[in-house]
Amino acid sequence: MNSQNTQNKFLGALNEKQAEAVTLKNQSALVLAGAGSGKTLVLTSRVSWLIQNQIVSPGGILAVTFTNKAAKEMLVRISSQLPINTRGMWVGTFHGLCNRFLRKHHTDANLPETFQILDSSDQKSAIKRVMKGMNVNEEMYPSKEAQYFINSNKDKGIRSEGVKPHDEHTKKLNEVYAEYERQCQREGVADFAELLLRCIELFTNNSVIRNHYQSIFKHILVDEFQDTSSLQYQWLKLLTSKESFIFAVGDDDQSIYGFRGARVGNMKDFEKDYKIKNVVKLEQNYRSKNNILNTANAIIDNNKNRLGKNLFTDSGDGDLVRQYTALSEVDEANFIIDEIKMLHREGLRYDQFAILYRNNAQSRVIEHAIVSNNIPYRVYGGLRFFERAEIKNGLAYLRLISNKTDDNAFLRIVNFPTRGIGARSIEQLQDLAKNNDTSLWDAALEIESKNEVTKKGIPFFVNLIRHLEDEIHGLSISESIDKIVEQSGLKDHYLKDKDGLDRVSNLNELVSAAVTFLNTVEVDNPDLNLVEFLNYTSLESGELQASAGEDALQLMTIHSSKGLEFDVVFITGLEDGLCPHERSLTESDGLEEERRLMYVAVTRAKNKLYLSLAQSRMLYGQTQYNIPSRFLDEIPEGLIKRMNTVEKSTTNTWDSFSQLPTSSSINREIPIGRQVTHSKFGIGMVIGYEGGENDLRIQIKFKSHGVKLLAMEYAKIEPI
Repeated sequence: MNSQNTQNKFLGALNEKQAEAVTLKNQSALVLAGAGSGKTLVLTSRVSWLIQNQIVSPGGILAVTFTNKAAKEMLVRISSQLPINTRGMWVGTFHGLCNRFLRKHHTDANLPETFQILDSSDQKSAIKRVMKGMNVNEEMYPSKEAQYFINSNKDKGIRSEGVKPHDEHTKKLNEVYAEYERQCQREGVADFAELLLRCIELFTNNSVIRNHYQSIFKHILVDEFQDTSSLQYQWLKLLTSKESFIFAVGDDDQSIYGFRGARVGNMKDFEKDYKIKNVVKLEQNYRSKNNILNTANAIIDNNKNRLGKNLFTDSGDGDLVRQYTALSEVDEANFIIDEIKMLHREGLRYDQFAILYRNNAQSRVIEHAIVSNNIPYRVYGGLRFFERAEIKNGLAYLRLISNKTDDNAFLRIVNFPTRGIGARSIEQLQDLAKNNDTSLWDAALEIESKNEVTKKGIPFFVNLIRHLEDEIHGLSISESIDKIVEQSGLKDHYLKDKDGLDRVSNLNELVSAAVTFLNTVEVDNPDLNLVEFLNYTSLESGELQASAGEDALQLMTIHSSKGLEFDVVFITGLEDGLCPHERSLTESDGLEEERRLMYVAVTRAKNKLYLSLAQSRMLYGQTQYNIPSRFLDEIPEGLIKRMNTVEKSTTNTWDSFSQLPTSSSINREIPIGRQVTHSKFGIGMVIGYEGGENDLRIQIKFKSHGVKLLAMEYAKIEPI
C-alpha cells in the first residue's frame, strides 16, 4: 500500500507526456525535452519508477550527467522519492564514471592504482616540459596549439601512432603528442580526454570486463544527450547489449557545444541504432510566458536539420518582447541599466536579472555602466575555486607527497614560496631527469645526496617535503592541508601580499572542502582517501564558486547561461557578425548552431525579455557600423515592442541604419550606413572610408561576401 502511494505521489506530479516517458516498458527511448519542460524531474522519476516496480535494482542503473551538480541533484531527488540508500548507485559525469571504471580495473587499463588526473593547466605545463625536453621551438609550436592537437585527437579516439600527418608542422606536433603519451604513462597521470579514451580502450580490448558491465547495467540513462561527442556515444554503445536499454534525454535545439566536440547528429544516429519506436516530445514549458516561447519557436523553426517540437505554456502570454536599437554600445549599456534600476525599484532583486552577450569583450562597457551606478554584479563563470593560484599551490604539495613522480606538482612548488632555486638549477635538474629517465623528484634526491642541506636550494626542498610527509602521516586530509599551509611557508607568503588575506581565506576554505569531501564521499579503500580527494578537486573544478548566493546582477556569455533561468533577461549585441558570429557564416552548420545559441538565450527568460543592438560599436579598439542580426528578422512583428523611434523597414532591416552620422572631414559621395549595390558583390552597406581626396577608399560590408575595401575612383557601386 505504501509502495503504491509512493508511486502515485511521484507519478501524480507529472503531465501526460512526462508520465508517458517515465513509464515506458523495456525499450530504449529518445525524449525530446524542450527548455523548461522538466527533464530533470523526468529523469529522476524514471529511475524511481524502475526501482519502485522492481524492473531493475539500484545497482543495475547507470545514469550519466554532464555536471557533478546535476548528478548530486539527481541523487537527492531519488532519495526524496524512494526510501533507499543511493550511495552505491552509478550516477555521475562521463569523466567521473570513467575514473571509477579505471580505478577498479587499473591493472587491465595499464595504470597505477594511485594514478592522478591532470586538469587543463597541469596538462599544459606537462606539454611545455615535453617540448622543452625535445628542444621544440615554442614560438613555432605554441604549447596551446599542441594541447589542442593532443586533445582533439584523443576526442576522436586517435592515439599518436594513428595520426597521419599531412605536413611537417603536423608531424612535429604528433611527435610532441607521442612523447607526451610516454611521459604521462611514466608518471602515472591522465588528462581528462585520456579518461574517456582509456576507458573505451579497456572495454574494447577486454571482452570479459565489457561483458561484465553489460550484464550489470540493464538501464542506462543519459542527460543532455545533444551534447555528447562521437567518442562518448561510442562509450555508451560499448556498455549496452541486446538485453539493455538507453533512456536518452536531450534537446537538439539546445546543442551549442560543437566547438567542444558535441555532435547533435548523435540523436538521429541513436534513433537508427537502437530502433527507437517513438520519440516522446516534452513541449509544455514551465518557465516562460507564451510571447517568449513563441519568439524562441519562430527563431529555431528556421533551422532545417532538427527533430522538431514547439514549446507552449499554460501561464499566459505575458509582456511583448522589447527591442531597443541603440546609437552606440554606451547607449545600449545605459538603456539596460536604466531598465534594471526601474524594475529594481518596482521590487525585483538584482539576482533576478541576467545580461547575456555572445562575446566576453562586450562586457567591458556594460560593467563600466554598472559600476558607475553602484549596482552589485557578478560575472558568472569567473575564476573557479580550484583554479585559483593559491589553491593549486596548496594542492601541489599534497599531490607531490602522494605521488613523487608528479613532475607538474614538483615544478609548481619547488621554488614557491621562493627558496633560492633559479631557472638554471631547474634546467640542470630536468636534464638530469631526462638523461636518467627518472622523475624530477628522483633527480632531486640524487642532487640532495651530494650536497649539504642549507636553508635554501633543492636539498632544502627535498627535506621540506620529507618533513611534511612525516608531519601529516596518520592525519586526516583536512588536518594535512592545515599543516602544509602553515609549514610550507604558503601562509606567511600570502600574508605579505596586498590581497593576501583573501588568499589565506581561500586556503582555509580548502580545509573545509576536504572536510565536506570526507563527510559525503564513500571511499572503498581508506588508504586512497588522499588520491580520491585530489581527483575530486579536478573533477569538481568550478563547482564551489564564491558569491553565488549574493543579490547581484548576473553577467555572462550565452554559452554560460545554458541551464539557468532568470525573471528578466537582456540579450545584447544582436548584430550580424556578433550574433550570429561572423565565423559561423563560413563553417559547416555554423549558422544553425548560432541560431540554437540564440534559442538558448531567449528561453532563459521567465517573464521579461529585452533584445538590444547598437548601430555602431567599438570592439577591439575599432568602431564598427553594424547590420541588425538576421535573427531579429525571424521574429514576427506582433511579438515585438520597440523601445525607441527607429522603426523597422518593410523592405530591409538595413534601412533603419540609413541615418547614421557621417564626418565632413572627407567629401564622401555616399553616407555611412547607406545601402549600395555592386555588380560583382551584390548588396552591401557602407561602413567606412579611408584615405584622402586623391586615394579615397570605401569600406562596404556585403551580405554574401563580407567586408571589402574598394578604391572609390574605380568602385562600380550605386546607392539603393
